[in-house]
Amino acid sequence: MALPFSLTLYRGATALLAPAVPAILRGRARRGKEDPGRLGERLGRASRPRPPGPLVWLHGASVGETVSLLPLVERIRRERPATTVLVTSGTTTSADLLARRLPPGALHQYIPVDTPGAAARFLDHWKPDLAVFVESELWPNLLLGAKARGARLALVSARMTEESARGWRRFPRAAKAVLGAFDLLLPQDVRTGIRLKDLGGLVDGYANLKLVGEALPADEAELARLKAAACDRLIVTAASTHPGEDTLIAAAVEATGEYPLLVIVPRHPARGPKLATDLRAHNRIVALRSAGEPLTAETDLYIADTLGELGLFFRLGDVAVMGGSFLPDIGGHNPLEAARLARPVVYGDHYANWIDVYGALGAGGIRCEDQARLTAAIATLLSDAPTRALTAAAAKQAAEQEGGVLDRLWTQLGPLAP
Repeated sequence: MALPFSLTLYRGATALLAPAVPAILRGRARRGKEDPGRLGERLGRASRPRPPGPLVWLHGASVGETVSLLPLVERIRRERPATTVLVTSGTTTSADLLARRLPPGALHQYIPVDTPGAAARFLDHWKPDLAVFVESELWPNLLLGAKARGARLALVSARMTEESARGWRRFPRAAKAVLGAFDLLLPQDVRTGIRLKDLGGLVDGYANLKLVGEALPADEAELARLKAAACDRLIVTAASTHPGEDTLIAAAVEATGEYPLLVIVPRHPARGPKLATDLRAHNRIVALRSAGEPLTAETDLYIADTLGELGLFFRLGDVAVMGGSFLPDIGGHNPLEAARLARPVVYGDHYANWIDVYGALGAGGIRCEDQARLTAAIATLLSDAPTRALTAAAAKQAAEQEGGVLDRLWTQLGPLAP
């Protein structure tokens, strides 16, 4: 079948841009946005051989998407032990996390840029039998190239904003061709489902992988050490914070008058040193984890600027405040990671990417429209142990009720797997 003109134009434009890509990638590497030792992967040149036998390729853009894939990786390895699982992503932080958490039989590569040459090199080397994309990653050269080589395609936990849908509506034939390439199309919510249908996609049901998963892991010995160092103080964990949220949450915690320890886990750990400097400017006693600075009884704020330790700091805290929800244009972050560990969830007024999940929290979460409400919510949870326990129990119950997504997904995805 001939490609729509817009996709032909896209293919030609990306081919013309291909000679400039290596220099662009080297520039990004100098700014810390690419792994300089693995730039070849971004050009479709594999850094390891393809194992023999069937192979399933899973792709998620960054940390949140790849973490959501981990239960599916485990399921594929359990149900199809002879199958290799290749996971691709586009960020160094996701690569670092996957290096620690992928099980045996699964491996990571960086996603190639979507030029015709890079896509062809990647696909000709890895020869996936099934390609599963999550959320909103739609790369035409890779997707249609995989389809042309005989791979089955699935888009699961799909998410499409209204802004993205408007962009695709400008090229309706291209949208229909790309979405029509999928053998399985499972949006994560009804709003995305409507948008995909309007663009010509055939929706086969709904599945949100970010509702799946066990409690995040933690080093129990380190947890005990930190608890002892905190000297039995109540602890507030501010998780996945963005610039501007840290100071807002810190001010709210101070205003409670309860004097808890505040642990800040920035969404991007590289912010840690500057964040420590900014917070110290307000006469706070700050300890920076990445610098090895100790947590003591005098510490006001502990900045946990490390990767893969969110489970540790949710367990350490008595109350979880979810970052990404106090500023517009971020859309919130997954509250179920705290809820699975029976932590009361406090969140702001901006969580468009997680509307259904925050709604399902019910009494397990407290929505705060402004800083005054945030202060009041934290103060109540810290000072009133029965309320804190009831809110925590409701959060855990809500998280458990969201289970079963993976089983439903596998009934549809399993028949496509080699």
